[in-house]
Amino acid sequence: MKKFTSFLLILLMIPLLFVIQKAVANEWSEAQVLKESIGETIELTEPPISIPISMTDRNGKVFAEEYVEWRQPLPLESIPVFLQQLFLVSEDQGFFEHKGYDVAAIARAFAVNAVSDDMSQGASTITQQVVRMRFLTTEKTYERKFKELLYAAELEKQSTKDDILEMYFNEMFFGNQVYGIGAAATYYFNRPLDELSPAEMAFIAAIPNNPSKYNPLRHFDNTKKRQELLLSVLSVNEVITEEEAEMWKQEDIKLNVKLKANEYNMYSSYVLAELEDLIGHSEGFSASIESAATPSEIQTHVEALKKRTAEVIAGGIQIETALDPAKQKHDETSLSSLLQMKDLQAGAAVIDNATKEIVSIYGGKGFRKGDFNRAYQAVRQPGSAMKPLLVYAPYLESGPYKESTPIDSSNICIGSYCPTNIGGYTYGKTTVKEAFRHSHNTAAVRLLRKVGIEEAFNHVKIFRFKNITEEDFTYPAALGGFHKGVTPLELASAYSSFVDGMYTAPHAIRAVKDRNGNTLYVWKGEPVRAWSPSTASTIRNLMEDVVLNGTGKGIHYTTTYTGAKTGTTDHYKDLWVAGMNDRYTTAVWIGQDKPASIQRLSSQKIHLRAFNELLYNP
Repeated sequence: MKKFTSFLLILLMIPLLFVIQKAVANEWSEAQVLKESIGETIELTEPPISIPISMTDRNGKVFAEEYVEWRQPLPLESIPVFLQQLFLVSEDQGFFEHKGYDVAAIARAFAVNAVSDDMSQGASTITQQVVRMRFLTTEKTYERKFKELLYAAELEKQSTKDDILEMYFNEMFFGNQVYGIGAAATYYFNRPLDELSPAEMAFIAAIPNNPSKYNPLRHFDNTKKRQELLLSVLSVNEVITEEEAEMWKQEDIKLNVKLKANEYNMYSSYVLAELEDLIGHSEGFSASIESAATPSEIQTHVEALKKRTAEVIAGGIQIETALDPAKQKHDETSLSSLLQMKDLQAGAAVIDNATKEIVSIYGGKGFRKGDFNRAYQAVRQPGSAMKPLLVYAPYLESGPYKESTPIDSSNICIGSYCPTNIGGYTYGKTTVKEAFRHSHNTAAVRLLRKVGIEEAFNHVKIFRFKNITEEDFTYPAALGGFHKGVTPLELASAYSSFVDGMYTAPHAIRAVKDRNGNTLYVWKGEPVRAWSPSTASTIRNLMEDVVLNGTGKGIHYTTTYTGAKTGTTDHYKDLWVAGMNDRYTTAVWIGQDKPASIQRLSSQKIHLRAFNELLYNP
């Protein structure tokens, strides 16, 4: 009976041996072909990885983060020895001895997989896992597995063991779009890795084995069980004592999941736009775009700038900004509450007079991340709000003129162009102050002709209005009549030159730093003189008179100085106010995205009320 049983077992083993032999033959054949196709050398290129970027306000507090994957790469020396030992013991005890792969483990796995016609049995070293995470896919095929061995051997040649271990700790997937042990610590516990207890470290170390099964946000108990298993493995291998293992198993694990900073989207969306500008100016892209001779050349340089900006962002950066969070919150709330009428919108920017920094941005009612930001993207005709910049300041610069200088406000025609005053009123001789106070259109056109169109536009060239071109060099420009127009931020920036006659392009970004704190970019450039001190002083006096006696009545005079100039376009489609007080310079536009008359709201002085809110200091 025993002989018969033995004979029967031998007969049953023959098909099994045939299967194994066939699998070995097929594998050998595939391996030879694959080796020839790959060649003798393998180029290991860095995979594209996107590191999060963060923005901090003027107080150093993070208010916005941009990322798809949460990553916080750490150097190996910053990863606790306890964690290094945990992964080495549980994943690859022969890491420092092998050359990328473990032959004995591969043989064992191959025998099991050949019999089962499956690839479920693993034999991956840490080096192989790094190769799989950084250079290959996770598909379970023999071809990929053999390729993995070749890449692992090559990686061992090109890198040190410490380098490979550092890659491993920074590339592991911890579920919930979290990559790397450092990121796992800050995501699940909201603390740096070196501040976690051994029990917490072992807890997050349990996740990568199967990020779905051990996702602590969904399967906390599973994660806890594997944590206890890992602690037992360390104990058995005498890395820690049994007492330590039991103590850490009993420690209460309390997650404190990191919430993505996502405040003040109106401001952060502008910061990202300014970042591209900053990189363009710092690395010469802007100069190349300005000097390009053809549209195709311009497009080439623009695309190169966008590519470079994406590279900088992907590398992970910290952007320090001038955001005043209290001011931003107040301005968002107060302006949105004013815009009750359906489809009514607004755009505004507030600049700190002392630092010439942008402290607040208003992008529009109901603004959401990625929306059209009216503060810097809404290009609208400015109406009479352009007169101080294009007419009165250049006029004052052209001679020994002052507020009391007599000028002619009577009707005027230049060719077929015959401007009229608000309400159709006719005036005669008046003064600069009176014409400015009541915004006489006829006087503005006459003054522009006296200064000369080219000379007047030369004065505003310094402000770099993006949409003003030579086709706007016409007399209607004296009244803010442009083919396209200006943005609220551009107008506020230009008005900031009336603070002291000096001009520095206002910015939101103070510095851009890499993730190690090294400064990459800062805005450079010294203030330049835009207006003489007497011109700046006279314009401020004229704007103050507008608030006290003119079209700006209704603006609160709550500090030692407040001055403004209003602007209205044809049929009351756009309402503007630009000006300043002791602390801030601002410009606000109110209208509809699809232009329509809002004359009733003009009568209610909604633009003046918005201006009051923007000058308020919380």
